[in-house]
Amino acid sequence: MGLEAVGVDLDKKGAVRVDGYSKTSVDSIYAIGDCTDRLNLTPVAIKEAMAFVDTVFGGRPWAMDHTNVPHAVFSQPSIATVGMSENAARSDGRRLDIYKTSFKPLKGTLSGSSERVFMKLVVDRDSQVVLGAHMVGADAAEIIQSLAVAVKMGATKSQFDQTVALHPTSAEEFVTMRHAGAGTGRTRAAGAANSRQVTS
Repeated sequence: MGLEAVGVDLDKKGAVRVDGYSKTSVDSIYAIGDCTDRLNLTPVAIKEAMAFVDTVFGGRPWAMDHTNVPHAVFSQPSIATVGMSENAARSDGRRLDIYKTSFKPLKGTLSGSSERVFMKLVVDRDSQVVLGAHMVGADAAEIIQSLAVAVKMGATKSQFDQTVALHPTSAEEFVTMRHAGAGTGRTRAAGAANSRQVTS
């Protein structure tokens, strides 16, 4: 596109360098979406565009926040995640409480399906803020989209625990995972789930 010719800085991969408001090194040129190689997701590009329009044309400046953006892989089974992974949180030097559960959904019992669900919460041990929520299984993207609001707002594990479960759903596991001691298991009769917390 000849961006270098007009003075637009590119990184070593050829992505356009921008500031928090999507402005390039040239005051009159902005860039959003995949060409900036921040988070290459359609909804992110849309949100960046909204921020650009409000900032430059609407007189309401704000910057797109690229943290805690939900992701999904629409595979079989589907995979969805929001927030920090366990590895990322450990690399950040945090002490963690990790909650995991794997189970066959109740509706699978009725239909004869053997498909299982896996869920995980990454919790900061000191603040008890839920840093990440992860799921593999049916409707993962739909469930994580709702949890993304809680993670984005900095909800704590206690607030998750205080939320009444909608039964019988797979999603209820995210608000019923309880501490059972490091490395021990807990069985839920209703969902035939095994939930455990690992501290480290």
